[in-house]
Amino acid sequence: MNQSFKHYLLTVTKSKDCQELEVIQSLWSGYGKISRYQLQDSHLDTVVIKHIALGKSNSHPRGWNTDVSHQRKVKSYEIETTWYRDWSTQCNPKCRVPHCFGSYSEGSNQWIILEDLNSDFPLRKYNLTLSEVKVCLKWLANFHITFLSQKPVGLWDVGTYWHLATRLDEYELIENQELKAKAHRIDSLLNQCKYQTLVHGDAKLANFCFSQNGEVVAAVDFQYVGGGCGIKDVAYFLGSCLSSDECETNESELLDYYFSELKIAFDSSTHIDDFSLLESEWRDMYPIACTDFTRFMLGWMPTHQKINGYNLKLMTSVLERIE
Repeated sequence: MNQSFKHYLLTVTKSKDCQELEVIQSLWSGYGKISRYQLQDSHLDTVVIKHIALGKSNSHPRGWNTDVSHQRKVKSYEIETTWYRDWSTQCNPKCRVPHCFGSYSEGSNQWIILEDLNSDFPLRKYNLTLSEVKVCLKWLANFHITFLSQKPVGLWDVGTYWHLATRLDEYELIENQELKAKAHRIDSLLNQCKYQTLVHGDAKLANFCFSQNGEVVAAVDFQYVGGGCGIKDVAYFLGSCLSSDECETNESELLDYYFSELKIAFDSSTHIDDFSLLESEWRDMYPIACTDFTRFMLGWMPTHQKINGYNLKLMTSVLERIE
C-alpha cells in the first residue's frame, strides 16, 4: 500500500494499522481495484477502499481502449469522488449509499474510503423475483425525488455512461441508418425534459446490495451520476435484470410500481409542482430511454444479449413516431 495513503487512511479512521482482507473486484479495463480492509483499534471494523490507477489501460474487454475511452474513465472517477464528497450526504435511508470517510490522490492514483455495506447489506443477487425488482425500483424512485430539479454541479451534465455526446465512436458503427439518423433527436428529447433530476447512470443489478431479508437495498458505483430524466435509470435497470419476455410481461406492473413509489416520495418532499405532469412526461420517455440505450448497444456490441425482441420492438415504435 502507498505509504502516504496509508497514513491518510489511518488518520481519518483513527486506526493504528490496517490489512487488506480481500479484493472484492477489479475495476473495468484494469483501472484499479476495490478491496476490503481490516482496521486495528478503530471504531470501524472494516472499510472498503476503491483504488483507481489512472495510467492508461490497454485491457478493455471489448477492445475500446482509445484515448477518448481513457479520458471518459478518468473523468468518471473524478466525478465519483465529487459525488461522495459533495452530494452523497443528501441521500436518506430510502436511497441508501455508502458513507464516504475521505478521498486521497497522489500522482495518477486515487483512493476513496467507503463504508463497508456488508454488515447491513450482505447479499449480492444475480437473479431477482418481481418483489426484489420492486425493492430496487423503490430505491430509484426515492433517489430521483431527492435530487429532483437540482443542477448537477461537479457531476456529469448528462448522466449515464452511454449518453450520445460521449459515445460518438460507437455511434459511427451503427448499421441501422434510421436509428443513426434519429439518434440525436432521441438524445435531445431526453435532455430537454422539463423534469430533470440526478440519475445514478449505471443502475444495473450488480450495483445494488441487498439486506439479509431482501427488503432494502443500497447502491454503489457512482462514476456516471449526473443530470437527466429519471426514467433512464429505470429503463436500464429493468433491462439489466429481466429477460425480453419478462420485460414484456411485467412492464406495466413494474412501471406502475415505480411511479407509485415516486409519488409517495414526491408527496413527502417540498415540491409544489403537479406530480401528474412529471409522471406523464417520464412515462412518455420510457420507450425513448430504452431506445437510447439500444442505440449505444448496437454500436458497442451488436451481438449482446441485451439487444432483444423487447427492446427492438420499442425501438421500432419510437422510430416510427419520431421525425
